[in-house]
Formats: sequence, structure tokens, C-alpha cells
Amino acid sequence: MRIVILTGAGISAESGIDTFRGEDGLWSKVNIEDVGTPDAFARDPALVHDFHNQFRRSLENHQPNVAHLALAKLEAEHPGTVLIVTQNVDNLHERAGSQNLIHMHGELYKVRCQACEAVYHWTDDLSVKSSCQRCQAAGQMRPHVTWFYEMPMRMDEIQRALAACDLFLSIGTSGNVYPAAGFIADIRRMGRAHSVELNLEPSEGSSLFAECIHGPAGEVVPVFVDQLLESSMDAISASEKPK
Repeated sequence: MRIVILTGAGISAESGIDTFRGEDGLWSKVNIEDVGTPDAFARDPALVHDFHNQFRRSLENHQPNVAHLALAKLEAEHPGTVLIVTQNVDNLHERAGSQNLIHMHGELYKVRCQACEAVYHWTDDLSVKSSCQRCQAAGQMRPHVTWFYEMPMRMDEIQRALAACDLFLSIGTSGNVYPAAGFIADIRRMGRAHSVELNLEPSEGSSLFAECIHGPAGEVVPVFVDQLLESSMDAISASEKPK
């Protein structure tokens, strides 16, 4: 069985990382047009760097939670394939042990050179004076994240995975950020995969899922993963019995 899992801010919120939307979300504290768009970076790169530097430093204080660990366990023990497509720019999935992972909105611990398109790991603060490690160009470095009005990353790979999967899980997503919010409609249209929403509360697209489980990710995800792994093992045992 091929599993594709979409994760959003709700799974990292239980590690103490601010969500982006909502009354206390990150975008309620700053103006996205000042720090989260290509135009903002062209207009005032120092301000945009400062915002992302603060955000990057804040991630150091947070650890993967039991939901992250459960998904890493699923990848390690499931007899089929497991792909996590995350909207999160933190590295909590990786630190929990997940390896088959697509960051569709980029990674805050990576930078990209606008001169040569090199992408590499980065943990320090970034500034207008930072030089590319590959081409040495200065003033061309930017966070490797998807800003507003930019296309998410690796969409072709994601669409292929959705088309081929048998089970689609959506965890901790609001259901109002596109194109990720449209994945469930794609799944429904293709009519191939079973779909399950695991979320604190019903998302905007919850009615499109075949099954919904609502509650904190740290509670519902580990239970669901254990049940899924148990059913997978039972199916393998049944198939191996002599007929």
C-alpha cells in the first residue's frame, strides 16, 4: 500500500511552533506584504532576512512531538511506501526520523542563491552581505522557502504520488491554503485512494474525506498509526497462509 501524508502547521503547533493563521498565528503579528513576498524581498531584503533569521533561531527551542515520531515509525515499519508532503518549513519531521519527505513550501534551514540557483543547508543568520558558497556572489542569497505569490516546490512529484497512492492522510491542516487544500479534491476525482483527515477540528474540506478523526495530533496520530500498522501486518499474515 502506498501512503501519502500531507502535514500542516497543526502537527508542529504541538511542539510549540506558532501556526501562521488564526488569532495568534504568525501572520497576525507581521504584515505578510512586508516580510513574506518576492516584492518585499526586492524592496527591503534586510527586513525580510531579519524576520526569517528570528524565525529560524526560534526553531532551535522546539523538539519533534509524538505525532512526528509516529509518522517516522510508520515509514520505518510499513511494508509499503510512505511519503510525507509537508507545508511546514521546520525540520521536525527529519529530526523525528522521517526520510521520504517533500517540503512543498521549502525549508528554513536551507538557502538559495538567486544568481546560480544553488541550494544548500544553512543554520546561521542570513544578510544582504552573505555570499554564495558555490558562485561567491554577494547579496543574492535568500531563504529557501515559498513566499506568497510563488509556486510551491516539487509539485509534479507530488501530483504523481497522489495519483498513485492507496491511502491519503491529511494531518494538522486548515484546508484553506492552496494548492495543498486542493489535494483532497484531486484524490476524490481520481477515485483511487481512501482518504482520512486527522485534525484538531474539521478543516474547510473535511466533508470531502472518506473518514475524519478529530483531536490533538499528539493523541490521534499515534493511535491511528498503530492501528494501521497492525492491520497491515494482519493482511500480510493472511496472505501468507496456505490456501
